[in-house]
Amino acid sequence: MFFPGSQSAYVYNSLADFYTDANDFLTNPNRTASPVSLRRFQVRWSNIPGQPKPIQPLEVMYGGLYAQDEFRAADNLRFTAGLRVDVPVFGKTGFTNPQANSYTFRDENGRDVRYNTEKLPDANLLWSPRLGFNWDVTNDQKTQIRGGTGVFTGRPAYVWISNQIGNNGVLTGFEQQDNTRSRPFNPNPDAYKPANVTGQPAAQYELALTDPGFKFPQIWRSNIAIDRRIWWGLNATAEFLYSRDVNGVYYIDANLPGPTGSFTGPDNRPRYGDTCPAVAGTQVRLNCNVTSAVVLKNQNVGTAWNAAFALERGFRNGLFAKAAYSYGMARNTVDAGSIAFGSWNGNPHAGNPNDPGVGISGAAAGHRFFLTATYEKQYFDFGKTGVSFYFEGRNAGNTSYAFNGDLNGDGGFNNDLIYVPKDRSEMNFEAYTPTGGRLFTVQEQQDAFEAFINQDKYLSSRRGQYAERGAVFLPMVYNADVSITQDIFARLGGQKNTLQLRLDILNFGNLINDNWGQSFRAINNRPLVARGADAQGRALYRMANLNPTTLLTNSFERTVGPSDVWRMQLGLRYLFN
Repeated sequence: MFFPGSQSAYVYNSLADFYTDANDFLTNPNRTASPVSLRRFQVRWSNIPGQPKPIQPLEVMYGGLYAQDEFRAADNLRFTAGLRVDVPVFGKTGFTNPQANSYTFRDENGRDVRYNTEKLPDANLLWSPRLGFNWDVTNDQKTQIRGGTGVFTGRPAYVWISNQIGNNGVLTGFEQQDNTRSRPFNPNPDAYKPANVTGQPAAQYELALTDPGFKFPQIWRSNIAIDRRIWWGLNATAEFLYSRDVNGVYYIDANLPGPTGSFTGPDNRPRYGDTCPAVAGTQVRLNCNVTSAVVLKNQNVGTAWNAAFALERGFRNGLFAKAAYSYGMARNTVDAGSIAFGSWNGNPHAGNPNDPGVGISGAAAGHRFFLTATYEKQYFDFGKTGVSFYFEGRNAGNTSYAFNGDLNGDGGFNNDLIYVPKDRSEMNFEAYTPTGGRLFTVQEQQDAFEAFINQDKYLSSRRGQYAERGAVFLPMVYNADVSITQDIFARLGGQKNTLQLRLDILNFGNLINDNWGQSFRAINNRPLVARGADAQGRALYRMANLNPTTLLTNSFERTVGPSDVWRMQLGLRYLFN
């Protein structure tokens, strides 16, 4: 069961607007209009008579077969070949909405298309061949080259299919209104739900659909590595891994009409207009009673690669040390989540939301290195002592710079990537006064945004261009851990029994200096507030403010959480010998 918005969801443009609307309800509980315009209102209800909660019946049988063989081409060359075949078979548990099945929708290329709400993916065979090798080059275990290539099938995300069973206009009804006054705040969660339901298509609903030829994700992955014993007993490793989508995923809203025009000026992205004026609020839809029709489809443009290098050595005196570095990058069309509409709406873009292009994935690893050392020695008769140290530096994730609000009018909020102006002449700010604050003039906002761009390494490199999805990497995080172990053993009944005391100091650097070992976060990755278009058709916006009297100044700030401070833990375990 998935039932979001069943309590009603009210999204306001400011906290002050909410107070105004809520207080107006106290004055007049029977009102039919709000004194303020809501950014968005949503409500969902169960549409089957006698069923208070919309249960989504999903049946699937999953079969897999794998065969593998290993053979030697020579004494020092070994191959492993395998073939896997998987097939998910879905039961016919989808709901038929004859009304939606008769509607004409629009694909990402502008072509007319129709879908059947009850049609789940076919039982497509997913073939996954692969081949690997291991070569001892000089047949003396000093130089080893290993690698392989193959197609790999991930575990199917069945929630993608249950979205379709839940969002078809029959199981549930769904209403969404943007920029509306016709849904004033009401604490009764049932205030805007229909009094009676019949099981026929609801008056309004959203759709989650699956392309008829959809296949679950597969990637083609290849890797090559070399292990080599070099000077002074060091073992060195270098490895490169590359992956490409065979069946990647992406989403379109097939109920989104084409753009009505474009902005003028340097930011000339497409604009969308209200196509359902008879429906309260701003509605950008082909079929006005369908709030969205998000379709799950395949693409094969996603790629990922990772390069890694390592040195390690073990010493006879009980010391072991290792150092490694890696860098990874991943690009795709969308980082798909569990909710169809959320995956489409939450995907930043600078043009057509149904054709967002390839961006940097949230799974892109970036830079990472670590140093580790372990030393063990028996100082006492009753057991050995161990000390280990681990130091790591890594990228702490990535994000995108987008507008706060819906700049292009397509109905998707907070997903329009910003345009980075070349200079102040390309900026188009609107003066404003926040609630309880002071006036922020156009000139003041221009100066603040110019300074914000200059202090941001990424934005200053994108002058005159759109920001890219996922391209803003957070500052590196450095962390050190220290562990001390002490074994205590005794012989009982002729058997060796060992207790081990272990002391871990996590984020050891923060114990030494309060400013070490802390992560960073983006203060506000939506530095501009969308205001639509001005009288000349140019993109209009405001600079985000930190508080009613101060504009945004910096990109990042330190985080304050359990991982940002040192922690100490003491453990005791018994070792069976």
